[in-house]
Amino acid sequence: MHTYQTLTQQMNDLAIDRAGTLLVHSSMKAIGPTEGGADTVLDVLQNHMREGLLVLPTHTWSYVNAKQPRFSVLESASCVGLLTERFRLRPGVFRSLHPTHSVAAAGADAEHFTAGDERFDTPCARESAWGRLLDRQAVIMLLGVDLTSNTFIHGIEEWLDIPDRLTPTREPLVTIAPDGREISVPSRRHVGSPSENFDKIEPLLLAHGIMRFGQFGDAVVRLCDTVGLNRLLSEVLTAYPDLFDDDRPLTQSMTERFSPNSEAAF
Repeated sequence: MHTYQTLTQQMNDLAIDRAGTLLVHSSMKAIGPTEGGADTVLDVLQNHMREGLLVLPTHTWSYVNAKQPRFSVLESASCVGLLTERFRLRPGVFRSLHPTHSVAAAGADAEHFTAGDERFDTPCARESAWGRLLDRQAVIMLLGVDLTSNTFIHGIEEWLDIPDRLTPTREPLVTIAPDGREISVPSRRHVGSPSENFDKIEPLLLAHGIMRFGQFGDAVVRLCDTVGLNRLLSEVLTAYPDLFDDDRPLTQSMTERFSPNSEAAF
């Protein structure tokens, strides 16, 4: 049985900057039996990041759509896990107003960080919270999940305008703000399933030191540097924009071209 104390020690061992910005994608099931359950896990994460900013996705893309277009910031449940749903309901947590790809944040300037995403018609606009993660040199913690859960990679593809990643038309979605205002947010959506193939880039991320492993409870942790991830993937996707269109492993020539010792790497 994991406890607040044992999880705190593991969190300390991960050596994540307490004053920085941390995005957590998570699986409570992978963490294993924990005294106090999800609230204990969130207590550990928030305590560690009390001098910085803790961010969790609170997406609603699985059910907010043209047929059910209304997203309530206060009422609409997150579709990406127990921890994300419990986190958004905590005192002092702010949630962004994007109808399908909202995030929730607590800590330093959380209200400012989450503001304004309803201005954008794509899930991960560069000027949105997803782009601000890069500006803040955030760390991404994949807690019991792998790179296929890394929404930030969707952002990189969007910023590079990779073909066939977004619908050409906009759905007439509506965000209901905490004060009751109804905001029209015409939105494009992700298409296809490129995220199922995001894990094929893991060997390169490890080789470049952009990703490292750790442990939290029973869960394997992957820690990713947003700056390095954006830099490397921008290079790779510019050369191979269809990289995530299938699950075929990287070819030897691709691996050699973008190895840390290759002049072509950066």
